[in-house]
Amino acid sequence: MCLPSHASISVPQQTSPTASLNGSLELYSEPIANQNGQYAEFSALCSLISRRNRETEARRHKMGNYSEGHICHCLRRLATVRRNAVVTISGDRRKTGEQFVEDVLCLAFGLLELGIGAGDVVAISALNSDLYLEWLLAIAFVGGIAAPLNYRWSFDEARSAMLLVQPVILVTDESCQSWYSNFQNNDITSLRWHVSFTSPSSDCMKTWNVLTTEILKKHSGMSLPLNYRWASEGAVVICFTSGTCGRPKGVTLTHAALIVQSLAKLAIVGYDEDDVYLHTVPLCHIGGLSSAMAMLMVGGCHVMIPKFEPKSALTAIEQYRVTSLITVPAMMADFLSLIRQKENWKGKDTMKKILNGGGSLSIELIKDATLFFPRAKLLTAYETCSSLTFMTLHDPRMETSSKHIKTIADMKHSSVHQTQGVCVGKPAPHVELKICTDGSSHIGRILTRGPHVMLGYWGQIPVEASDSTNEIWLDTGDIGSIDKYGNLWLTGRANGKIKSGGENIYPEEVEAILLQHPGIIGIVIVGIPDDRLTEMAIACIRLTENWLWSDTKVIHSAESGGLVLSTEILLRYCREKNITGFKIPKMFILWEKPFPLTTTGKIKRDQVRREVVSHVQSLHSNL
Repeated sequence: MCLPSHASISVPQQTSPTASLNGSLELYSEPIANQNGQYAEFSALCSLISRRNRETEARRHKMGNYSEGHICHCLRRLATVRRNAVVTISGDRRKTGEQFVEDVLCLAFGLLELGIGAGDVVAISALNSDLYLEWLLAIAFVGGIAAPLNYRWSFDEARSAMLLVQPVILVTDESCQSWYSNFQNNDITSLRWHVSFTSPSSDCMKTWNVLTTEILKKHSGMSLPLNYRWASEGAVVICFTSGTCGRPKGVTLTHAALIVQSLAKLAIVGYDEDDVYLHTVPLCHIGGLSSAMAMLMVGGCHVMIPKFEPKSALTAIEQYRVTSLITVPAMMADFLSLIRQKENWKGKDTMKKILNGGGSLSIELIKDATLFFPRAKLLTAYETCSSLTFMTLHDPRMETSSKHIKTIADMKHSSVHQTQGVCVGKPAPHVELKICTDGSSHIGRILTRGPHVMLGYWGQIPVEASDSTNEIWLDTGDIGSIDKYGNLWLTGRANGKIKSGGENIYPEEVEAILLQHPGIIGIVIVGIPDDRLTEMAIACIRLTENWLWSDTKVIHSAESGGLVLSTEILLRYCREKNITGFKIPKMFILWEKPFPLTTTGKIKRDQVRREVVSHVQSLHSNL
């Protein structure tokens, strides 16, 4: 699907306004502050835009637009039911529901004054804050499409994304100030305005006469009724993929997709208005965005930390009595490592809901999480461009919780009641899944359809789909199977398989089994070129704390006093777990540093593979 650059009435592209000291708008691309009639022209143009927008809105209402979903539907509840309740905490700022909604509406009117309308793309790159939430809702309010960019990107990566989606505004904070030293005047021709969350401090940003959020709000001279606008096809946000291989692609999501994803989390995780939700994941990622939307819908309290740092996150949990958050396995490991060092851990009494994504938790991590978060319901989600399945790992309301954990361990790797891979739970209520096989096996490509699915990749041809039976399904790119109980078993990524000796190896399948060994805290299996096998599977392992690696031939860890691993021990473990012979790694490498991750916690397998190839080559050269 090639989504068009939606037409809208706007200020000519060669001019871009910024705020002057006297509070009016000047055009920084031309020194026209003293030219007679220019401000009057601009004011008249803004009036024309507002009138045209009202006319467009009136036409939409005649078509029964009252039945369409919009993420700004949460505003009325926040302004009434949560009027005096604190709904955002960001640094020293606290805002009630009424204050938060007022700021969203003021910002939305400021965008309308700039001429932002249906289909206009606004790029945002910033750390998490209450202002980020306000921008997302204000853009949606006026019918725009938000394109969150990753603040960790280089300027080249950000420029590539902006050239793809053609934003009219770039909104940033100090985390992206280095980008401005690389900007050229006509680098991204679609950009008409640059806006900073707060007053820019860097000289590079000041040279661009950057607008600020406050200036846009101050120019909002009237209150807005809650009459929303929609972009074509209901598009509202463009989330970029993690980019583990190649350039990130723009996943285009609709209002309906975000709403049903959020409702699924409300139903399954159980978020409610009494929750205090800590934002641990960047809002530029769909996991963080959909959980934020769920909390906005119920009117819970958002605690914003700029980015995830274990110490600051734990401090926030104790200070604000946080009840819910989301993690990836690396975050959970960092949490648990620090909590072990605390003499008095207060968070164990307040935490009620933890949702894990970005990979499965090992049994050891699950056990430790239930120890340090004893009152928390612990769930894991399998997600692509949305959360497709959920599985409860621990629920303190269950009388046999410890038995439940053992059941999960047995489910993951018992050869009696499972197919192949890792059980990731049952589909969310709105999700339909099926497996597309070649007929020779029950394992195949995982397909999905429903209102949660993306419209497509922005600016590209329609996403790959299966239509062999005149039905259109989205191919997730993952391989797996569905058992008779409706559980989805994930085998691996279709594009991540290792071709070894004519057989297919899906790394995640073997990784999940080896992760059950108490001496392994992390593992990545990659394939490297091999003359005989085509590819050879190499396992890179990280040891659990206090465990040692032995290069000598140790068959049993007990032979060396207990907490020792070696190649021989792991080969024996693989055989005991009935891993098929060709799937057993041919070499085990001790990995002594954290695995390289994307910002969503996914392993950068290409980077690991390059380092392994270099390591193996150096071994051969030293022989």
